[in-house]
Amino acid sequence: MLIAVDGPLASGKGTIARALSARFGLPHLDTGTLYRAVAVAVLEAGDDPADAGAAEAAARSLDPAHIDETRIRTAGAGAAASIVSAHPGVRAALKAVQQDFARTPGGAVLDGRDIGTVIAPHADVKLFVTASAEVRASRRWSELVSRGETVTLEQIMSQLAERDGRDASRPDAPLMKAEDAVELDTTDMDEGEAIRAAIAIVEGAR
Repeated sequence: MLIAVDGPLASGKGTIARALSARFGLPHLDTGTLYRAVAVAVLEAGDDPADAGAAEAAARSLDPAHIDETRIRTAGAGAAASIVSAHPGVRAALKAVQQDFARTPGGAVLDGRDIGTVIAPHADVKLFVTASAEVRASRRWSELVSRGETVTLEQIMSQLAERDGRDASRPDAPLMKAEDAVELDTTDMDEGEAIRAAIAIVEGAR
């Protein structure tokens, strides 16, 4: 069973995807880690994330097995990831990695922004996880503060609006709900409720 989980930042898609992975015994790939790792590589090389050539080179030399989770989870890495992910060359370089994972024998769970539309349009189950901008910003702010970052809720709101706009408007694989995806709005749900709702959707599709 192949499950695609898409949605914007801090909608809850990562938490849901991990829970589905555990519930159904399927391997999970957070595709956002790939773009974050590329962004960190570009920044650490002293290059500009807006430099398409530098970003594509970093994507083509990326080793998914050696991604440092600590370094890619900062606010700066997230902002840069949104920029590098808009480069067609970067998306092309990482597409094969994601599609190889989607072909895992027995199935898999992938979460991102274009899984159900581009990476695995043939997925057995597609979820599009969303939530209000205010709730997503609050979740992201709490996450960053818990990691010791100094950032205001207003800054996160601004960054979210910028990232949402960039993700939805990029010409190559924009963030969008697949026509056959089930939308799951987690605005008024806690983590447990969102996970139970997602499991119910998958169980229903089976």
